[in-house]
Amino acid sequence: MKILLVITGLGMGGAEHVVVNMADELVKVGHKVKIIYLTGPALVLPKNDKIELIPLNMAGAKSFFTSYLKLRSIVKKFEPDVVHSHMVHANIITRLLRLSVKVKKIISTSHSTNEGGKARMLAYRLTDWLTNISTNVSDDAVNESIRKGAVKKGRMVAIPNGINTEVFSFNQANRINIRNELNLGNNKLLLAVGRLTEAKDYPNLLLAIQLLKKQRTDFKLVIVGDGPLKIDLVNMVKELDLTEYVQFLGIRNDIPDLMSASDLFVLSSAWEGFGLVVAEAMACERLVVATDCGGVAQVTSPHGLLVEPKNHLLLYQAINRILDINLSESAKIGTLSRQHIINNYSLLKSVNSYICLYNS
Repeated sequence: MKILLVITGLGMGGAEHVVVNMADELVKVGHKVKIIYLTGPALVLPKNDKIELIPLNMAGAKSFFTSYLKLRSIVKKFEPDVVHSHMVHANIITRLLRLSVKVKKIISTSHSTNEGGKARMLAYRLTDWLTNISTNVSDDAVNESIRKGAVKKGRMVAIPNGINTEVFSFNQANRINIRNELNLGNNKLLLAVGRLTEAKDYPNLLLAIQLLKKQRTDFKLVIVGDGPLKIDLVNMVKELDLTEYVQFLGIRNDIPDLMSASDLFVLSSAWEGFGLVVAEAMACERLVVATDCGGVAQVTSPHGLLVEPKNHLLLYQAINRILDINLSESAKIGTLSRQHIINNYSLLKSVNSYICLYNS
């Protein structure tokens, strides 16, 4: 089968990792795959060098038409059996292909409960007839898309993201190396991973850490990622007098190692679709405290501790409580968490679900 994956960009985000991991797995089982990305540099790459990456170099609305023509030309030449798009801009431009070229099957995948405002929801609704089926990454995300009028009931199905549990697994040697790098000593390591954007609500986390500092000093929070709010967050750390307790690492390519080094993974998001990083942390046998948004509850149940979004007091209380769990109980929860991810959210299971959709 020839499969064309189209995504808005290949920056450092959860959806981007999902797409390149999916591409690797699809090639592994015998399919021919190309990836088109609309904009930005390709920071997240597939491992298999047989997968062709094609940039459209789209730069805003002015270049939409030329980007569309490039995409159309690639589709005509490649003649894919399936065009599978990811994220809102890629979904819309891919659907519009059907207005000018024959495409056997188009599948549109969203990755969040919040893909934008009324204009984007209207664009989704008006172009829905051009796609064969839409998917989202959790039942909550599907229901939210229906509620917002982006899609009618029955026109979108839930297919959870998949985790490569061979890559994301606990490694004691890497734990020691990272903890030495960060000069942690006997301190507990709290880890947060994700773009520095409004959705991840890092101010909520920093306010929780400010309360935690008043209770204990045996910890350090490391935040991995980059984004438009970095300067604001760095300034907030200074204003809250948290410089000794919070460190920004920027973009890293050793996330499984950092997860192994951590004692607690924290997700403070205001909204999520699936919560990929939570599943990755659980695959690494880490304890998790997360906000109850999108599909996070579905991912963590019953092994993570959830609090309501935008409530830094509850977030602080949950973090403080988890940090006091003894090593034996922590190891037990970690083992159960990993098995839960293997059973329900493996990469192979997710890819097989999409292959069934491609063949339907």
